[in-house]
Amino acid sequence: MTRSRRPSAQTTAVVLALAESPADWRYGYQLCRQLDIKPGSLYPILMRLTDRGLLETMWSTDVPAGRPPRHLYRLTGSGRALAGDLAATDAPAGSAPPRRSRSKASPHEGLQGA
Repeated sequence: MTRSRRPSAQTTAVVLALAESPADWRYGYQLCRQLDIKPGSLYPILMRLTDRGLLETMWSTDVPAGRPPRHLYRLTGSGRALAGDLAATDAPAGSAPPRRSRSKASPHEGLQGA
């Protein structure tokens, strides 16, 4: 039996944010800043999405000296399909989900993966 429960507003925001550039790997910190979601809420969402096969993860291989490795996230094919469904049902044509704008860019903005 599959669950038909709709994702929370925060989960929807995370999926849609990742769908903006589905081939790019993203850090959780980037998503926290972009969506203005606290880490204590975001990381459990990322773990649930990963457990459900909607996200793939990998460890960062480009780690500066003295810094721990970090997880990177991006949508799987199933995650992209969910994002398409959410975008079609949650937003009127031509509108985008609200995002908090930031004046400073993260030093890792635009990170792309293999």
